[in-house]
Amino acid sequence: MKIFSAIFFFISINTIVFSQQKLEAKDSLAIIDILNKQEKDWNRGDIDEFMKGYLKSDKLVFSGSSGPIYGWKATLDRYKKTYSDKEKMGKLKFEILNVIALSPKVIQLQGKFNLTRSIGDAFGYFTLNWIKVKNRWYIISDHTSGSN
Repeated sequence: MKIFSAIFFFISINTIVFSQQKLEAKDSLAIIDILNKQEKDWNRGDIDEFMKGYLKSDKLVFSGSSGPIYGWKATLDRYKKTYSDKEKMGKLKFEILNVIALSPKVIQLQGKFNLTRSIGDAFGYFTLNWIKVKNRWYIISDHTSGSN
């Protein structure tokens, strides 16, 4: 039993130490550029352009207070229903809190959003999982929690 415990401990430590990936500056900058573009698209009231940051796939998942939504089209429809006009959309500002590479083709980003609106401001936090497809980064998973 002691041998099994020692082997398990050794494997666990090696997995933790060696599974950490180096975040390449070019990848981090590419993701920041996409978020900056999304911010500008949102502030122009252009949800269709904003959605270009998301992977156009049925594998996309958006999780919010009402539970998960699967697929790019369903996510687009949710945004358009929830933010049906510029007054509801307001002015968006992202703040990046943390970015880590999970693998050479997967990055996780935590951040904060602020919506300044005449109908009442909103803010909250989000975790985005990004996947690299054909040398471009896309959001594959978005978990957003509002703190109105």
